[in-house]
Amino acid sequence: MAIPSRMPRYDVRNDGSGPYVIFYCDQCDREYRSQPNIGNTISSGIGNDIKSDLLRKIPLFGGVIANNVDRNDPRYTYDLNSQQLNEHWTQVKQYFRECTTCNRIVCLSDFDEQAGFCNEDSPRAGQIAEARGQQAGAAFKGIASAFGLGSAFSAAGKAMEQAQNQMARCPSCGNMANPGTKFCPECGTVMVQPAATTCPQCGTETKGAKFCPNCGAKQEPPAAAAPANCPKCGSPANGAKFCANCGTKIA
Repeated sequence: MAIPSRMPRYDVRNDGSGPYVIFYCDQCDREYRSQPNIGNTISSGIGNDIKSDLLRKIPLFGGVIANNVDRNDPRYTYDLNSQQLNEHWTQVKQYFRECTTCNRIVCLSDFDEQAGFCNEDSPRAGQIAEARGQQAGAAFKGIASAFGLGSAFSAAGKAMEQAQNQMARCPSCGNMANPGTKFCPECGTVMVQPAATTCPQCGTETKGAKFCPNCGAKQEPPAAAAPANCPKCGSPANGAKFCANCGTKIA
């Protein structure tokens, strides 16, 4: 577990209960807040109120000293020394990780614990992006079903899947690009091109359509080629459904 060696960006706040610190993720800016020392604030506040009231009754310099007491009151101060700041950081640092590649301090949502890098630098970036897309799709599908839009969502999903099948895909990071793109715009890996399908009637490229855009012929998926040899003994199949040598079913 890569516990950060330093603090990320932070702000010191005070809502009247004492100073606390907000630490920010360097990637998504998600906030993690420490808790103020309320017990110390209450006890110090009561004592400071008594001191301030007494000092203000002293002629000439009493008011100046009282104001100084108020400025040091935990209910109003924003000042934290290094030790106090570290105590606040200790409260939340378990929710952060440090990427060894970019050295950013990121929250757990933006860190790949398995690889030990932030999500952007992880070698599994493509898998993470795909998984998040599937999670978002599942959540949206549930919402659509709740509002009676399940069929519309299903049709949209099929259309999206068909469109993706017509795109070039990066085998490394999962990035999609227009057909014919040779190298991934994100990582430079050679792109995998979509499989070309042609109409058996007129030879027009159908791009995965169910009916030919040129002649309207229904497009049937190509039949799987029959095995040339028996999967068990390796004897020539010669188109038979059962092996002539060992009787194993071939197709």
